[in-house]
Amino acid sequence: MLPYSPETFRPLTFHDAVPRFLDGSDTPRAYLERCLATIAEREPEVMAFASLNEVGARAAADASTARYKAGAPLSPIDGLPIGIKDLLETADMPTEMGSAFYKGNRPGRDSALVQALRQAGAVIVGKTVTTELGMSHPGPTRHPFDLRRTPGGSSSGSGAVISARMLPAAIGTQVLGSVIRPASFNANWALKPTQGGINRGERQGFSQSTVGIHAGSAEDMWAIAVEIVKRVGGDPGAPGLYFTREDPPAPVVPRRLAVLETEGWAVAEPKAIQAFERALEALRARGVAILRRGDHPLLEALEQRVMGAMALATDVCAYESAWSVANMMAKNPDALSASLKARFELGCSVTLAQYRMRLLQREEMRRAQAALAGEVDAFIGLPACGPAPLPGDTGGSTNRILHTTGNPIMNTASSGLGCPVVTVPRMAVDGLPLGISVTGQPHQDERVTAIARWIAEAVPPIMV
Repeated sequence: MLPYSPETFRPLTFHDAVPRFLDGSDTPRAYLERCLATIAEREPEVMAFASLNEVGARAAADASTARYKAGAPLSPIDGLPIGIKDLLETADMPTEMGSAFYKGNRPGRDSALVQALRQAGAVIVGKTVTTELGMSHPGPTRHPFDLRRTPGGSSSGSGAVISARMLPAAIGTQVLGSVIRPASFNANWALKPTQGGINRGERQGFSQSTVGIHAGSAEDMWAIAVEIVKRVGGDPGAPGLYFTREDPPAPVVPRRLAVLETEGWAVAEPKAIQAFERALEALRARGVAILRRGDHPLLEALEQRVMGAMALATDVCAYESAWSVANMMAKNPDALSASLKARFELGCSVTLAQYRMRLLQREEMRRAQAALAGEVDAFIGLPACGPAPLPGDTGGSTNRILHTTGNPIMNTASSGLGCPVVTVPRMAVDGLPLGISVTGQPHQDERVTAIARWIAEAVPPIMV
């Protein structure tokens, strides 16, 4: 495979095709056929899809083509080919969740966000591979730029379809780092919204779980999020993603950015840190003040609070999943991986008092972040410890749970904080993608996206 370059790589984008649909020089059906041709070429080696529905996708694309011909598209994403992570239910395809336990599972219904996408005219092409139940045991997907490597997880297929140029967008989910890390590995734009910002439908079992968007551009990423939320809102009891306008937010120049190292900084690869420092230099050259942890006591306080976020997230996730995994253990333990069983044992060992202490720790993290609301415009950091690793070199384990698709330690702080994060594909290390993460206060998703768009313009392609 050719090495990745942020200067030359061009992922698929959709928003810029819409004018051609309107003037008749292109059609959603023709766009879909180009995607399907790339899928036919690359899927045998990348293995990003758990299932495909080409017949249904073609029918949806034909309906979209007719609407554009009539001058009546349903939304800015009418005709958009998109993949759905195989944790989320779809009426027309299996939902097997990367698990032998759910092999052949056909719920026959659409998750809330899938309903919203169909109502907006999007074309559901297939289900993208997830790790087992969105946890640690890997699926078959391989990295499109280096087939020896993992594409990240648990949104493995959702990240890979973008870097393989199979689709312009895909839906992912995150509890620890499952949107942001694979986005970094695969040169995706990605949004992990404020907690509860996008309706998770049936996926309500984890207090840190969020739905996220992978895309080849910030414009498509934002449009998809808005069109979903307009129709089905956020999680029950949550206000959902806020937006002042439906168009993607224009780039906004930040006044001050704070580097959020987290506990992942200690294990980040030297070349990743080198690339990131060069990005900071570029931002300083454009007049942005960069604060480090020693520059401000409140930033140091936040860094202190998020130390241990990895163990916090692991314990919380294990505790909250234990009852559902118990049902699976009782019914068919042979269908579960050793990793999932280890997580189940951990969940059973966490007491109610310990869980409450973890929730208190999480609340203290959030209060420390809130204290910086008037001090900095956003936080900037590394979304992964380095580029996509080889199997067996993925960051060890936490409480006997192996990090088979890369170490999520750079993401667990923002997951615990419940705040929005946007990944910006702007760097490369050893010919593989590495992103920049932009993090904001809860409910500032639009502003974070605007700042991320400016950073993408301000930071030149960086290759180390």
